[in-house]
Amino acid sequence: MKKQWMAVYLAFAMLICLFPLAGLLWYREGESSENRELSEFPALKSGDGWNREFLSEAGEWFEDHFAYRQELVTADALLRGKLFGVSTEDGVIRGTDGWLYYMDSLDDYLGVELLSDRGIFNIAHSLALMQEYVENAGRTFLFTVAPNKNSLYPEHMPYYYRTKVSGTHSVDRLRSALAAQGVRYTDLYEVFEGQDELLYHKRDSHWNNRGAALAAETILDSLGREHRSYADAEYRLRADFEGDLDKMLYPAAVTPEEEIYYDDPFTYGYLGEVESNFDPEIETSRSDAEGSLLMYRDSFGNALLPFMAQEFANAKFSRGVPYYVDDMFFCDADAVVVERAERFLPDMSANPPVFQSPKREIPIMEAQDRTEEAAARTSCELSDEGLFWKLTGAIDEALVGTESLIYLCVDGEDVYEAFPMNIETEALRTDCGYAAYMEKSRLEDEEITVELYVDTDGTLARVFRSEFSI
Repeated sequence: MKKQWMAVYLAFAMLICLFPLAGLLWYREGESSENRELSEFPALKSGDGWNREFLSEAGEWFEDHFAYRQELVTADALLRGKLFGVSTEDGVIRGTDGWLYYMDSLDDYLGVELLSDRGIFNIAHSLALMQEYVENAGRTFLFTVAPNKNSLYPEHMPYYYRTKVSGTHSVDRLRSALAAQGVRYTDLYEVFEGQDELLYHKRDSHWNNRGAALAAETILDSLGREHRSYADAEYRLRADFEGDLDKMLYPAAVTPEEEIYYDDPFTYGYLGEVESNFDPEIETSRSDAEGSLLMYRDSFGNALLPFMAQEFANAKFSRGVPYYVDDMFFCDADAVVVERAERFLPDMSANPPVFQSPKREIPIMEAQDRTEEAAARTSCELSDEGLFWKLTGAIDEALVGTESLIYLCVDGEDVYEAFPMNIETEALRTDCGYAAYMEKSRLEDEEITVELYVDTDGTLARVFRSEFSI
């Protein structure tokens, strides 16, 4: 009898182990809600011959696609959440009272691994250069930050994240740097903090339609544009919104939450086919409106887009990074707006905008020569970036101050200011990087000489010199 029960037990255990594999014969996989790309089934053979990694790649594919995966992931998350109050998804923080938070915002919330003072300067000064370029072209520029949910609603964060290293966030320091650089900035945090009503979803990382409407009105006020007001507008509530964090944590048991829908309809239209407001590029038009907009935005722009599109005759919304600022000429934009989520500020420091680097007049003949001192830790590379030549690299940190400016001199004549940037690679991590973009028409010789200069508190030093073939 004992052997029979053992055989039954083993058969049952084997059945359970085989079920996820056998279930692939009839299981139809739904759309993934995970914040990553799932593995694709590997090819056994390619043009280079047999795929030696086939078995390991097939194993990775199976881990992502086995039968009833989303249901099992949901069951595991519900079990651990109910019993232990913890999240099973690395990208999600399970808060109190049903609140969920995005893990990427945690470091800034706790005040750890914040941007350095130089990193903050890199963002602010690159935006200042972008604003200079936009305004010189006769357009209006504006920058704004969409606050992290736990910056506005920290009371629902888990108790074990209540101890902070610092109460200062990167956006607080950036705000001061933007003011010092003269960047036109709209502070949404200040506006949102004074509101009594809930402006973010409990189970999503973004604002709700009320928050999006308030953000749009604040941005439009800053641009000096008349617009529709939603403060007292009639609306309906529908429990049909599925949060991104909810779908990540409980893919097969999402809890729809209420969303606001305003009664007054939007009258703009889409140009071309649009799958969703998260498309990389979206263009809109409205025949009875005036003005044109170019808006660089991230996922917070999904809900923001309708409220902004409604107020312009033509608008273009782009999720592209880095920002190709010459887009403003192609769409003839009157206003250029940059919206960036607070949690993505570190990405801004590593991705300066793309446009012709501004020409400058500096006394290079009076510069100190520190090329030998900087040689071991200073670099410059030339690459083809379509309409531009890109010159990028890093400078010895010992020669760069918090607000040092970086210049490139080409062939001993023309001097251009570079965008300061952070560099985050396996080989190098520094906040003393730079990038400069040169229109190809400006560099017609096959050989060019490039010199790098650093200006720290009015002291100019040459730190690099080399020749490049183009």
